[in-house]
Amino acid sequence: MNDSTERLRIDKWLWAARFFKTRSLAAQAVEGGRVRVDGERVKPAKELKPGDVLTVHLGEFECVVEVRVLSARRGPAAEARTLYAEDEASRARRDAITAARKREPEPGFGVRGRPTKRDRRMLRKLTGG
Repeated sequence: MNDSTERLRIDKWLWAARFFKTRSLAAQAVEGGRVRVDGERVKPAKELKPGDVLTVHLGEFECVVEVRVLSARRGPAAEARTLYAEDEASRARRDAITAARKREPEPGFGVRGRPTKRDRRMLRKLTGG
């Protein structure tokens, strides 16, 4: 990235690296403890430097990445991937979770639509209503 600087806020970098859709979402994630720098909880104003190791929790995924380049500019996804290097173990865990999800049936697969009168009676009986 051409606009590399010596210091850059973590929330700005996470946004530029496309981990979060907006900078405010990145700041909320850092505040909430879902992003750690070298294993420690930090604030959104924490300044990153190349070589820092970030642990980012995105839903059920956990990404462990090393900061390679600092950039405050959000570019295409191909450029964003050059900002960091993901740990091989992290990538393997993410791929295993994704493969397990694909093997499971779709959550709403057996749902047929609105409940019938009989279904509603059974629901009322179960809930005690």
